[in-house]
Amino acid sequence: MPALLTRIVCKWILQIYDVCLIVTSALFCYLIEPFSFSTGDTVKIGEISYVLRSPRNPELVPVDHSMCRFELTKREVEYVALSRDTTETDLKQRREIRSGTAFYIDKCAVRAATEGRILVLEGLEKAERNVLPVLNNLLENREMQLEDGRFLMSAQHYDKLLEEHTKDELDVWKIVRVRNPLDPPLCSRFQARDIYYLPFKDQLEHLYRIGPNVPPERVSQLLSLATTLCSQESASLSLPDFPVDNLPSALAVLNLFAMLSAQQLVQRLYPYEVMLGKEGRTAVEGVLSRFELTDGSTKPSPTAVLSIESVNGAHAEQAAVTLNIANQNITFQVPSGTRQSHPPNSSPTFIGTPTHDRLLAEMMQSHLVKDICLIGAKGCGKSVIAREFADMLGYSIEPIMLYQDMTARDLLQQRYTLPNGDTAWRASPLVTAAQEGKLVLLDGIHRVNLGTLAVLSRLLHDRELALYDGTRLLRWDRYQTLKDELQLTDQELQNRSFRNIALAEPPQVGSTTQQWLSPEILTMFLFHTIKPLAKVEETAVIQGIIPNVPKEAVEQLQHLTHSLRKSNDPTPLSLASSLSTRQLLRICRRLSQYPQESVAHTVNKACLSRFLPSLARSALQKSLVNCSIEDQLDPASEQSHLYSCTVKDGLLTIGNVSAPVYSPDEKMKVTDVLFYENVQHMMVIQDMLKDSLLGEHLLLVGNQGVGKNKIVDRFLHLMNRPREYLQLHRDTTVQTLTLQPSVKDGIIIYEDSPLVKAVKMGHILVIDEADKAPTNVTCILKTLVESGQMILADGRRIVSAGRSNAIPMHPDFPLGKTYILYRDIFSCHAVDNPKPQAEFAMLKQYGPDVPDAILQKLVAAFGEVRAMADQGTITYPYSTREVVNIVKHLQKFPDEGLTSVVRNVFDFDSYNKDMREVLITALHKHGIPNGAKHTSVHLAKE
Repeated sequence: MPALLTRIVCKWILQIYDVCLIVTSALFCYLIEPFSFSTGDTVKIGEISYVLRSPRNPELVPVDHSMCRFELTKREVEYVALSRDTTETDLKQRREIRSGTAFYIDKCAVRAATEGRILVLEGLEKAERNVLPVLNNLLENREMQLEDGRFLMSAQHYDKLLEEHTKDELDVWKIVRVRNPLDPPLCSRFQARDIYYLPFKDQLEHLYRIGPNVPPERVSQLLSLATTLCSQESASLSLPDFPVDNLPSALAVLNLFAMLSAQQLVQRLYPYEVMLGKEGRTAVEGVLSRFELTDGSTKPSPTAVLSIESVNGAHAEQAAVTLNIANQNITFQVPSGTRQSHPPNSSPTFIGTPTHDRLLAEMMQSHLVKDICLIGAKGCGKSVIAREFADMLGYSIEPIMLYQDMTARDLLQQRYTLPNGDTAWRASPLVTAAQEGKLVLLDGIHRVNLGTLAVLSRLLHDRELALYDGTRLLRWDRYQTLKDELQLTDQELQNRSFRNIALAEPPQVGSTTQQWLSPEILTMFLFHTIKPLAKVEETAVIQGIIPNVPKEAVEQLQHLTHSLRKSNDPTPLSLASSLSTRQLLRICRRLSQYPQESVAHTVNKACLSRFLPSLARSALQKSLVNCSIEDQLDPASEQSHLYSCTVKDGLLTIGNVSAPVYSPDEKMKVTDVLFYENVQHMMVIQDMLKDSLLGEHLLLVGNQGVGKNKIVDRFLHLMNRPREYLQLHRDTTVQTLTLQPSVKDGIIIYEDSPLVKAVKMGHILVIDEADKAPTNVTCILKTLVESGQMILADGRRIVSAGRSNAIPMHPDFPLGKTYILYRDIFSCHAVDNPKPQAEFAMLKQYGPDVPDAILQKLVAAFGEVRAMADQGTITYPYSTREVVNIVKHLQKFPDEGLTSVVRNVFDFDSYNKDMREVLITALHKHGIPNGAKHTSVHLAKE
């Protein structure tokens, strides 16, 4: 930033006490010109002078910041990032317990007032409306009543009282002197200044210095593009502001790789192809064309990472990366992790393709200057790419699953209670990873509330963070500067590089909800879009990971998948999301083990076609026919002997599938329920056994009462596997998912939940009613299923390999099956009501003495009622459970009439007139006179 503008801004700041800065994101990046210092203890900008005072806590004075007003004036700073989760206690005082005694800890506003520090509040617009008014009296009169009984008083009033009373008297009265004015921004009580982007010429000069190897006209074109996309005309088109903040990072990359396409680089800054609709994309492409930046097809891209070698850096780990671009090998250094780096394409579990190689090379370029965000549809390989990137650079990964209801405390620090009742703070995995120099995988930033994610802004931009317990994280070079200048000591200096890779799904273009790719988020990352693999590349990945998969099956699947992906019709496109690369690998893994299985069956299973809307189901069947994929299942094959179940010599056999029976240590947890076998349910159990042998986690989906729990219990009984049962509901939290509170000897203790017990002992974890739980509960299990890791509510960690404060995963647990609603991660099994013949046979076993005619009437009537539920005529899906209850009742009380018994089921809808009439008509049609009255009795004609 030019010295003149810097002096004007800081001169204005020095003239006033309480300041509100309405700052665009560009300001802090360009304050780089030196200030004019006077000799001695005075700083002077123009005609304004400021007498420096020696800070009592110099470690609180900012160092090496581009915005250096407080560093310049040697002022101590209290900083807090506001969010929707900020409360009054975060600003004033928080009560803590030590040794059984409660006391209060001063928070940022109180510390700033009593110690004479600057209070910086970031993100005023994100705080709840009833939070900031707690500061009103402090700001206007320099007075505040605290919860611990103290009263903050302005320096003038306090000094007047000292003329009549002693300091000891004032201390007894708990009156505290507010040492210096505060600097928090609140509208009506402060002066404001809008700091907009720098003038074009000044920004251009700054960018010239960053990219001396970049042609000047190219720099000018990029800045012209950014300026245009930040104009009022662009705002009228609902285009997000271009992240001008990130232009220096882009120029740093372009300075090293001058042959790169400017258009492709713009995509990393401003991913307009995925975040804007057709009109928005056209507008951006028009601006690109106007400034001659449409060189995406003519300029080369990096093709691959050739080599990676560790470099001993002075303060942090570095790696020398060599890329191939335009037949040139270019080597540069990037931050790296503490582990041994791996050469490209050396992982046996990662099958590289040209697209993946190019993406990893581009990520290396971005890693040189900034954190990365990978955008792609679910199942396209975002996590796999991120893990390969981490392995190449020697990073340890810390996966963090994000969810919609996540709070700032979940992201940073959680409060907990020690066994003796004392309160304490526990650092989150994100904070721990920052201290240990890991690569954080922020999985699902598109789900998090934008106000909550904003608390990470300072961490991502400046590598600094103020935590709730008063701890400050400082970037390693600034920490070293403080240590050298102030001669401070510490037990250990953490000189490690910390980086983030965020994973997100593309914004829903055209949605009325707020888009997650806001201007603020655009400044945090450089973006890379993962597009679906080309047919040839995806086939190579499948055959590389599963070499024995039938080629004909792969060709059929690829033909179907890519025909759906290329369709312009939204219905086939929605089906394509069910056939992601991850799902295709699951299907092919199954076909490689069971080649005789129908491709159509596996596709219908993956898409859960039974529960698709009629239009989507018809589109899927039509696409299967067009791709010559027909269901090979012969109706005659649905015979009981093909799905007979036997257990002999420790081997379970269902049809043609066999598996060894487990020998458990706790036989009491092996289920044994009443189960009458029928072909339809045995087909589901056989499918479950197949996926179990493949190491898949299972998801059973079906309407209420169709027998999901019965099938699960029967499956576990046949396998002789102990189970742990967990039922979710709307009030389930992550804490209750992992810990169970109980009272022992008058003390609250926390015991392991069924989930933790299952992990420790290798039992099957059955999670029931998963669709009733909050999203954050089901999402938090994704890391356990995918990576074998999970953070518990008490700070412990489930891991697949041993480490401190960790729960080692039992070797049998990966074979355990978790039944939760997270479709793309699990092998799905649709469970439906038995077909009429199978249902009749089953009902006959429940009611052997009930006449066959009555059973036939019930099967026919309930079949019609269920068909109406499928068509949307009625809302409640009457299931096998209801008809079984009727038959069991008739078996025990044979003299009670059928009309009276069916009321046990249908009287729930007796007060809904329309529903009642529909049900009565259906029951009468099949000879069940429920609700008969004179209007529904029709006499035969003579």
